[in-house]
Amino acid sequence: EKVAIEYLNLCDWDVEASIDYFYDTPVLVDDALLEELYNRYKGKAFMVMHVNNPDIDMILVDGITLLCNDLEVDPQDIIMLVISWHMNASTMCEYSKMDVDTVEKFRDKISYIRSELNDEKKFHDIYNFAFSWAKEKGQKSMALDTTIGMWRLLIAEKKCPLLDHWCQFLQDMTNNQGRTVKFA
Repeated sequence: EKVAIEYLNLCDWDVEASIDYFYDTPVLVDDALLEELYNRYKGKAFMVMHVNNPDIDMILVDGITLLCNDLEVDPQDIIMLVISWHMNASTMCEYSKMDVDTVEKFRDKISYIRSELNDEKKFHDIYNFAFSWAKEKGQKSMALDTTIGMWRLLIAEKKCPLLDHWCQFLQDMTNNQGRTVKFA
């Protein structure tokens, strides 16, 4: 409620302008809360000796899993790809920043973030981001299984009737020998 009133005040109580401004600009954040939230997830290394490593200044896979639990989102939901795009994540399962300062604000933005997949330009940007993001560091190509997984994740939203045929064709052409698909 406080955030809504802030945006309404900024836009002279014009509701449409306030809504547009809210979704087109970064959320007003409290830097202390932002740092506190970021620190909650960063450096989590539960898989490696069940410790929190304060020297790691990134949110890694276990921190992202914890974030997903807090957001009540499946880690394999396409929304996590879109969130990664928003965070300019250079690699899968590595976040170096956050744009919101509370889990509640994050949850409130999820439906809007999901709706961005319906915007053709944003979908195009997300699609292009996805394949760079999913590649192993330093690689120009990715394994066919990873590529097919990304297509299934992205194209499932578009209900492409030929996707299964396309994926099967690629698998048949490579004889499942782990060949890679190049996107450079």
